[in-house]
Amino acid sequence: MASVPRKNIALGSWVAIVQKQHQRTGELTEGQVKRILTKSPTHPHGIKVLLESGEVGRVQHLLED
Repeated sequence: MASVPRKNIALGSWVAIVQKQHQRTGELTEGQVKRILTKSPTHPHGIKVLLESGEVGRVQHLLED
């Protein structure tokens, strides 16, 4: 699956992320983007973000508002 490019992720976007401790299982966490942590336009494992809830992970999907 292709990762979501940084330009498609805006502050406040609803996303599904995979946290580092859940990478093997692929368990997803949903939330709203507070900060975008990855500086590059793309990343093979997904753009790393900080959610409003304080969780950090790599974006797997954009969710509808």
